[in-house]
Amino acid sequence: MSTHRKHLRRRQGVALVSAAALGLTLTACASDDAGSDGATEESAAEDMTITLGYIPSWTDGLSTAYLLDNVLSEAGYTVEHEEVQEAGLLYTALAEGDVDMYPSAWPEVTHAKYMEEYGDSIEDIGTYYGNAKLTMAVPEYTDIDSIAELADNPDLFDGTITGIEPGAGLTAAVQDNVIPTYGLDEAGYELQTSSTTAMLTELEQATENEEDILVTLWQPFWANASYPVKTLEDPEGALGKAEGLHFLGTDGFAEERPEVAEWIGQITLDDAQYGSLEDTVVNEFPDDPAAGVEAWLEENPDVIPPFEG
Repeated sequence: MSTHRKHLRRRQGVALVSAAALGLTLTACASDDAGSDGATEESAAEDMTITLGYIPSWTDGLSTAYLLDNVLSEAGYTVEHEEVQEAGLLYTALAEGDVDMYPSAWPEVTHAKYMEEYGDSIEDIGTYYGNAKLTMAVPEYTDIDSIAELADNPDLFDGTITGIEPGAGLTAAVQDNVIPTYGLDEAGYELQTSSTTAMLTELEQATENEEDILVTLWQPFWANASYPVKTLEDPEGALGKAEGLHFLGTDGFAEERPEVAEWIGQITLDDAQYGSLEDTVVNEFPDDPAAGVEAWLEENPDVIPPFEG
């Protein structure tokens, strides 16, 4: 399994080489030769190192990160994983080059505000899935089928919308669009934010006890099939249209690693393929996503194009 540690950036390497050079004035020529060789070796090693940044509780990114890791590692690359807890921090790290790739971004709608802020320093490498949606859901046994019905039934959910991370695009969509559009603030609803893991824990407890709960979700996401929930209709379209899931790279990624960018840009998954990947990684191998990807590739050997870099 790949190591989880901070990737050293070029500017750090250059600073270290410069500092070392200052202390070697007595043997300048020999030092220059050694420093040159060392810098070349460091540059070569860095070119073969790719750092993937993602939010581990968002399992689309977790699954695709280990999918890329599997193939790139086989091709001789060193793949490092940087786990981040907030979307804003992840986009900042990507734009500043602290991570090389975000392997499952929602830049068209959900993360549009981050692309407006950081897009000039980010490259779009490709869209691997084209039907992602933000949703709100309730248990199958709850007698509500539309977001439009929520304002008349706040007591069912104690006026609580159980959400995920505060910085998530889904959180902003619910807070800024859904709540005012459907008058949920006037009806007494409040959006409770915490984390995806905490939301799923509450959802699991509620459905086990056959209690009503209102949660923010998205599709595709394994939880939609694992828990007895139904997606609420959104007649006003407050959650936005379906969008694509993208591989994003830091500025210069494709120029520095053209063979990697070309291969990644060829990857596409349909609903069934994506669903089976995430289900295998998250549910069949919950403690070992690398093993989950390995098992999925054995069952789906022709889905991912071969890497020929």
